Formats: sequence, C-alpha cells, structure tokens
Amino acid sequence: MKIDQDESQNIEYKESWNDKYLEWICGFANAQGGRIFIGVNDAHEVTGVKDCKRLMEDIPNKIVTHLGIVADVNLHTDDGLDYIEIVIEPSNIPIAYKGTYHYRSGSTKQELRGTALQQFILKKMGRSWDDVPNERATLDDIDRNAIDYFLRKGIEAQRIPDDLREASTKDVLDSLGLIDNDGYLKNAAILLFGKNPLRFFPSVAFKIGRFGKDEADLMFQDIIEGNIIQMADRVMELLQGKYLVSPVRFEGMQRYETLEIPKEALREILYNAIAHKDYAGPDIQMHVYDDHIEVWNEGELPEGYTEETLMGNHSSKPRNRNIANVMFKAGFIDTWGRGYMKICEGFEAAGIPMPKVQNFCGGVRVSVQRTKFLEMMNIADDVTSDVISLSPMQLTERQREIIRMINENERISAAEMSRVLSVVVRTIRRDLNEMQEKGIIKREGNTSAGKWIILRGS
Repeated sequence: MKIDQDESQNIEYKESWNDKYLEWICGFANAQGGRIFIGVNDAHEVTGVKDCKRLMEDIPNKIVTHLGIVADVNLHTDDGLDYIEIVIEPSNIPIAYKGTYHYRSGSTKQELRGTALQQFILKKMGRSWDDVPNERATLDDIDRNAIDYFLRKGIEAQRIPDDLREASTKDVLDSLGLIDNDGYLKNAAILLFGKNPLRFFPSVAFKIGRFGKDEADLMFQDIIEGNIIQMADRVMELLQGKYLVSPVRFEGMQRYETLEIPKEALREILYNAIAHKDYAGPDIQMHVYDDHIEVWNEGELPEGYTEETLMGNHSSKPRNRNIANVMFKAGFIDTWGRGYMKICEGFEAAGIPMPKVQNFCGGVRVSVQRTKFLEMMNIADDVTSDVISLSPMQLTERQREIIRMINENERISAAEMSRVLSVVVRTIRRDLNEMQEKGIIKREGNTSAGKWIILRGS
C-alpha cells in the first residue's frame, strides 16, 4: 500500500522508530501540530515495523515522560504489515525536549535559540515583547513632552477623552496599560515615551541613507533616535527637508508644491515599520536611491500573510500590542488591518506605481518607485534651473540661511558662516557638502579665492 499524502509541514514518514524523533514531536507540538508515520518510507510505501506491541507502549510513555504532553498513537495494518501513526496536537504552552525547544517550520525542524526563542515563548504565553516589565526603568525615564504630544494627538483624533489632558504621567501610563501590577514600566512605555530608550534597548533608531548606484555608494546619512511616538514626525521632517523632492507646478498664477510621494501614504508606511518592528533586532533602515526607496524593519509578516493579503481585506495582527494600541489612540493607525489599503489609495490618487511589500532578510521591506523624482530630473535636463526649483522644505532652516548669506556675499567662508549661525565650522561644512551633493550650490575656485554659485533656487 502507498499512503496518498505527501510529506509536508504537518506530516513526516519514518521507516523505523528512534528516540530522536521525540524532537520532531516537540517541534510539531510547538507549531501547528502534525502526524508522524512509523513504518512508512519516503515514497509513502508501508514497509512495516517490528515489535509494534512494545512500541505502542513505549512511544506514548516516552512522549509523556520527556515532553509532558499526550499524543494519539494508533496502530494500522496493511497487507499484513503493521505501521504506527502518531498524531500530535498543537500545544498552547511552550514544549521543551531535554531543555531544548524545537519548532516545525515548513518541512524542517528548527532548534529555537536567542531572540527567536524569546519571541516564541512570549507568543505562546499570549504576550508580546513590548508587554514585558522592565525593572530598571522608573517614571523619571519618561519624557513628559512625549506624553503631552500623545495626548494632543489622541484628543485631536477623538480617541482619548479631553479630561486626560492634565492627567499625571503615571495616570496616563496606567490608563494605557503600560504599568504592570507590581508598578514596573513595561518595555512599550520606554519605547514610546522614554527620554532615552537607547539606554535600555540597543536598536531604537531609524537610519536613513542616500545612495548612488548601489548600497556600496553611500552619499550621506542620518540617524533618528529617541522615543518612537514622535519618530515618524521627525523622519518625515528630515525626508521632506533633505531626501525627497517637492516638484513645483503652476496652475495659472497659483504655485503648488507636492511631495513626490503622497505624504499620508508615506507616513502610513513609516507608522507600520515603527509599530510592527521586532525591537530585539536591528534598527529600521531606509535606503533612498534615485529611482526607488526601500524601508526595512526587523520582523516578518504574520504567518500566512503575503503582499496580496495586506493589499486586501485582512485582520490586524500586531507584533507589539501595546505599541499598536497607543498608536491607534494617537490616531496614527487603525485596528482593522486597513493600513496598506490606505497606502494604495494614496498612491493610486497620485498616479504612481503601487509599493511592493515582501519578507526580506528576516524582516519586511517596502519598496517605492520614485517616478515623480525621475520625471523632474528628466525635465531639468531640458529646461533652465529657473523653471524647476527645489521646495523650501528640502532645505533645513540653517541651510536656507546659508543660501541667504551666499546671495549677499558669494565669497563668504565657512568660518564666517559658523560665526553668524553660532555653530561649529564642521557643521557648516557638512551642510555645504550636502547642498553640493544635491546640486543646490557649487564651489568655483580654491578655498581662499573661490566663490559660491547657487545652482537652484530655494
């Protein structure tokens, strides 16, 4: 006889019993459950087992003794050949074999260690990493400005009552479930509102890099640190002022400047990366190229979810439940899994290609095409710089002051600029280098006798 079921995520075939298969039973119990057939070869043909009476006693006893679970062990006969079927149900608590946790993933068995083990145990216990209390943190580690920012946003979104506006920091955190029964702050409280989350966690930052042809060609970069409730605002400000463009168009006498990527859709991408990041992993990373942008955060899509799932109707499965709850109450995200649908709506309205979402290197990568930027660059090749100008939002306030000073004195030095602006010369030189890389200004002549030329207006 041949069993008509392929070996898969939930089925294994073994010709004979070996105690090491207790690891496979452990892996099935920690995953979605499964079945192991003993006395069946890889071709699904029944080869039979010897001494099945002893095995029918030994296998259930060993499963209970070593794993602490009960599995159905069934004896079958075909053409005079006995074979055994072991049926393992998924466990709602973590199962270990000799102190080691195994997990069935695809058609392989994996031994869970480190961060993967931590996340697995928390998930089995119905908790998320951001729900774990941190015994080192106190209310002194919380930034009241971040609390006030959250309250203002939540009240504006009508998701928290106005009478919380003057509530104490402790009362606000209590109302959000961010203090445990023993009075300890949870990880989420520090991430969301901490004065210096990096003091507690090594990877609470958003890295942005401007690249040339490939990842090896890094032109300039920035790192945004601090609490994550305000992180999206800080990232958006930097993107608008330094990394993205706002092409100018005229309708009659009216001047319009629109960011190349729809603001609300881009903000939604940022919120997703921040809210669903695995904070035991590396920083969030954004790669900005001429033709596209990539946003990557540690932590893959929920099991069974694909790009098609996200773009359609689906349930919300937040990795960090407390963080997601706070961001919902602040009006940043919803709890119905509509985030990517809203992103698609924004991209469609702007007439640009839909973003691509995929699991990549242990996390989620969102790729966005920069069609508007490429169009602007193509136009700029054909017209004078007076027609196409950069948005003021592409320059920081200090850089706009530098432009103003160059307009007044094209031979002004970096040292003179630093004195006027009350910053160190190194900072001015960094601004000048960035503005030259972006094609806003250029330098003619040597350091002492040269002059600055403005290439594109601001």
